[in-house]
Amino acid sequence: MIESVKDNSNIKPSRGGIGSYIPNFITCLNLFSGSVAVYYGFQGNYRAVLFFVLLSAVFDFLDGFAARLLKAYSPMGKELDSLADVISFGLAPGVVAFSILSASALPDWLAFAGFIIPVFSALRLAKFNIDERQTSSFIGMPVPANAIFWVGMGYSYHQALSEFYWITLLLAAITSWLLVSELPMFSLKLKNIRWKDNSWQFVFLGVCCILLIIFKLDAFAPIITWYILLSVIKSFRK
Repeated sequence: MIESVKDNSNIKPSRGGIGSYIPNFITCLNLFSGSVAVYYGFQGNYRAVLFFVLLSAVFDFLDGFAARLLKAYSPMGKELDSLADVISFGLAPGVVAFSILSASALPDWLAFAGFIIPVFSALRLAKFNIDERQTSSFIGMPVPANAIFWVGMGYSYHQALSEFYWITLLLAAITSWLLVSELPMFSLKLKNIRWKDNSWQFVFLGVCCILLIIFKLDAFAPIITWYILLSVIKSFRK
């Protein structure tokens, strides 16, 4: 969702200068914030995890924006971005699932099933890096969207998910599949502000505003669920 589609057609590799380091510095902030989220995830502090993963998502958006603005694209930046995303949007939600399962009645070793999330997140990122089809939309769920879903679930429903641990296991399996699936999912990137060209994005954002007003911090998991449902509906409308 926040993960950038591939649009480097107007960006040339950086020739150096202090401006060329800014996007990578922002990416490192993404990685740092994600690492802090992992720490709090192991402690079961789901509010802090939600905050730091959302902060990582902001940095993930800003590094791409800065690279385009400064024309500071580089192969190193692309690789660094994927490595940061594995931590912030792969390991962090995996730790949330692990912590929820650890607090359940399951045997301790079964709690490690939560770590299928970072495994499939890494597969998703590797696939995205070599998939030339994802230029204006996504194929499979973007890792930031999956991460926001899990940290939202952890913040709002961790007690219920620990009690009904089979739901947590099922959600881990479903979201892991969505990461590497062939399901078309729309990007939030707008090329203009015309309704005709961006109707799906506007409908999505409108409902998101309503959900945030009604549910506040409990809205993040429903928002990603709405994103998935709307992407499915859009794929059947083609």
